[in-house]
Amino acid sequence: MIELNPRQAELNGAMVRFRIMSIYAGIMSMLLWFVNVPTHYLIFKGAYEYVSWISLLHGFTYPIYVLAAFHYSIKAHKSLGGTILLILAGTLPIASFVAERRAMREFKALA
Repeated sequence: MIELNPRQAELNGAMVRFRIMSIYAGIMSMLLWFVNVPTHYLIFKGAYEYVSWISLLHGFTYPIYVLAAFHYSIKAHKSLGGTILLILAGTLPIASFVAERRAMREFKALA
């Protein structure tokens, strides 16, 4: 098991929650942007009933991501701008993956 210094141990729970939610929100965002929206607006409307669950699930996922990002930002003492960028990263398909990688890099740098 990896030894954590006191600062990492303090952030560990918030970091784990943020990582899980950023990956999950990123997957749901990719499904929304690249499956749900094209099916609804570009492909025939009859196929939309099979993928309409994506928008509903994404709608429940994003607020939980926002709470996880906000909690991590408070624990990590991020600036207001950094917190806003971290929260907005959940709106674009790939940005939440990038935000998760950067947060993990900052977490590891605390050692």
